[in-house]
Amino acid sequence: MSVVEQPQADLVARYGGNLPRYTSYPTAASFTEAVGSPQVEQWLAALPVSEPVSLYFHVPFCDELCRFCGCNTSVMRHESGRVAYADLLREELHRYVQALGAQRRVGHVQFGGGTPTTLPPEALRALIRAVRLWFSLEPQAELSMELDPRHLPPGRLDLLAELGFNRVSLGVQDIDPRVQEACGRIQPFEQTRDCVQQARAAGIAGVNIDLIYGLPYQSVQSIAETARQIAALRPDRLAVFGYAHIPWKQKRQSLIPAESLPDSTERLAQRARMDAVLVEAGYVPIGLDHYALPHDPLARAATDGTMHRNFQGYTTDACAVLLGIGASAISMLPEGFAQNEVNTAAYARAMAASSALPVVRGVARSAQDRARGAIIERIMCDMGVCLDGGPIAALAHEGGEDGFAEELAALRPFVHDGLIQLEGTNIRVTERGRPFLRNIAAVFDTHHAVLVAQAGEKARPRFSGAL
Repeated sequence: MSVVEQPQADLVARYGGNLPRYTSYPTAASFTEAVGSPQVEQWLAALPVSEPVSLYFHVPFCDELCRFCGCNTSVMRHESGRVAYADLLREELHRYVQALGAQRRVGHVQFGGGTPTTLPPEALRALIRAVRLWFSLEPQAELSMELDPRHLPPGRLDLLAELGFNRVSLGVQDIDPRVQEACGRIQPFEQTRDCVQQARAAGIAGVNIDLIYGLPYQSVQSIAETARQIAALRPDRLAVFGYAHIPWKQKRQSLIPAESLPDSTERLAQRARMDAVLVEAGYVPIGLDHYALPHDPLARAATDGTMHRNFQGYTTDACAVLLGIGASAISMLPEGFAQNEVNTAAYARAMAASSALPVVRGVARSAQDRARGAIIERIMCDMGVCLDGGPIAALAHEGGEDGFAEELAALRPFVHDGLIQLEGTNIRVTERGRPFLRNIAAVFDTHHAVLVAQAGEKARPRFSGAL
């Protein structure tokens, strides 16, 4: 298998703008207050009884904040506050049960954050009991939990295994001490190694690790060493994200000196080097930024074209309904997307003020949105799509699309640059084009240009850099 070639500087100049990550379409930038709890409840009531759902719980608490982090999270010192928040999660879940009107099958349950292992044991037990009581959890369901190896209470991995969790995701980012110091995240390699070993000893089958390139003081050499040492732990999956420096959105990032950050050309050189190390170690490149061992279900899904993409990133979850529970959580339904109150205090007030879902904004999806969303998802997942065959063609017809002639013309520069191969309406992204998946997907995004025009040239970018 070939590795990603290092892009040339002129490609960086042409494709280095700010773009969505395309974990949904339309993206969260299109959300407005036009969608609220009443509309979401209508969407839920209209779902067929046989329609399964997936569950995502957002826990916005950490024991300490990392400077690079762009997530909705804060430090919660008091256990009583964490218990109270868990009670709100359980109450919101019950409201979804009432809106659905029937018990639904569940194949995926994810806890993210923040650091969801900050929930006290009994609070977590109560949440999982509620899931098992109110939903029909499938025998092979995936239960996944994000955790921070630096702040993992003794016995917590054994508890997760007891509750049925079969996958954990460890934040690591980088193992170089200088990088860790600049990021405010001191995490010795031995701490990560011990956490992986403890997870496996507890019987948790799947171990994911997150890494980041583009962080302060990283180099091609240092990031290769991080990749080598982490690959030696043999995690089943790796997510390798590009750092998004957005200090105008996340004030904590202003503590990172801008001059310590690599430019786009250096970032992509780091990405290419990490890719080469991981491929050599036996990992399969998946989509934009994931890697998996060949036996892992995500690698198999990528091979057979059944992988999907949602707000948690790449997934084997084919479910069309994802219920997002907690502050800032986003729900996905066939008719649209909906987001809860972002601020934790506002979320708590909304839950106390009425018995409605704490939804404050969202977007309804048109038939055209569904067609373009399917095209974008296949590009992001399969590195290619055929526009005139199978389900895509049917969705395009339903959405009133007519051949995508404008988009196909817009793809010609990508062909010239060796980023895609285009045969009629069949689009295939090359290995050289893998880092540019967001740029290629954006060709089919009719919302993005409108948002840019509305914002004006001097407005802060809504999205992170594409490269």
